[in-house]
Amino acid sequence: MLLTADLSDENLLELLHNDDKDAFSEIYQRYAVSLADFCASRLHQIEDAHDILQDLFVKLWENRHQLNIKGNLKSYLFSALRYRIIDKIRQNVIRENYIEMVQPLLELVHSSNPYEQLKAKDIKKHIESELRKLPLKTQQIYKLSREEQLSVKEIADHLKLSEQTIKNQLTIALKHLRDLTTILILIEWLNN
Repeated sequence: MLLTADLSDENLLELLHNDDKDAFSEIYQRYAVSLADFCASRLHQIEDAHDILQDLFVKLWENRHQLNIKGNLKSYLFSALRYRIIDKIRQNVIRENYIEMVQPLLELVHSSNPYEQLKAKDIKKHIESELRKLPLKTQQIYKLSREEQLSVKEIADHLKLSEQTIKNQLTIALKHLRDLTTILILIEWLNN
């Protein structure tokens, strides 16, 4: 019996393509630590690094029949990981921008001043009105993300769309709302 540790990456990929779990385990053993180190060095949250690495290997297993890796496996894995890291950083930036965007609104909502609470309700109506101008699918994705607090993956699974489609639609919605919120805040500032 040949041990998987003695096999080349090419042989492991061939076995993986044929549903060999031992080959998958060997690939994980060979590369998980260096991939984890690389990922952790690029991200602030170790949980993010863990999630990205886990997702990478889950996708490797799920797509094992369609894999067509040109070149070596290590380069493929690091390249795939880089794209996931970039997506995570982009997602974190969008989330931080969103928080910055709605912070003035949150301050109005939590104000004890009835006039400011009234302004907050008015701004919320404007935001809801702007949301209704977006395509229905974009509205749905935005609401699942912001109101139901679902992750990109959960939304993609729920709507049977790709994660990239969900990210793109959220970016469109947030940009649309950021522009509106900036205008509303500027008008409010000018009125004071």
